[in-house]
Formats: sequence, C-alpha cells, structure tokens
Amino acid sequence: MTRKTAPKGNTLDGSELMRTLIEKSLDADKAEDIVTYDLTGRSSLTDFMIIATGNSSRQVAAMAEHLREKLEAEGKSVSVEGADQGDWVLMDAGDVVVHLFRPEVRSFYHLEQLWSPQAVGAHV
Repeated sequence: MTRKTAPKGNTLDGSELMRTLIEKSLDADKAEDIVTYDLTGRSSLTDFMIIATGNSSRQVAAMAEHLREKLEAEGKSVSVEGADQGDWVLMDAGDVVVHLFRPEVRSFYHLEQLWSPQAVGAHV
C-alpha cells in the first residue's frame, strides 16, 4: 500500500479518529494509492479528503459498502454517490470526504492536482 499524507494542520479529535478508521478500512480492503489531504483551514467543507483506488468496479463498490457500514456503526451519517457504477464513488461523512476510483477514472480526473499544495497557494 502506498499512502501519502499532506501537511497537517490543527484538527479536531473526532475528524482525526474518523480519518484513521477510514484509512484502516481502505487498507484492509486492499485499496491502492491512498492519499489523505488535511484541509483544515483550507476548506470550510471538510477537515480531510481521502482519495484511493480499487482495481475494479466491484472492488470500489465493496470498499464503499464496507466503509459505509463501519462509519454508520460509529454513529456517523454518510452520503454515498456512484456506488452502483463503481467507477467513482463519493462518500461524504462531514468531517471527511472520500473519493474511491478505478485507476482509469482517477487518472482522468486528476483530483490530486486540484488539492496539491501548489494549487491552493501553500508553500512547499
């Protein structure tokens, strides 16, 4: 598993715990290229954004379902879009937003470029 984490800011304990739960779930489901962005202070929408890849539509949909079950078991409300197709699944858990892709779809949309430190004006 490859995991990259963007620089950390000040985060709430709850969002940190949710981020950890999500990363562990994705790792257990054999997600690839897991990238976590700490957006605290950079976005009013969420504290973390996590992007990961599954090798097939079936794997992407299964990762989303497992993750939804785990978050709901912790009392979190989760909105899920795209799970029927399994090409790009967007999961919004409030403090953490998760994007799950098939490899071709991830490379087409290049979300990492939108949220890279250079794209938001941070200094590297």
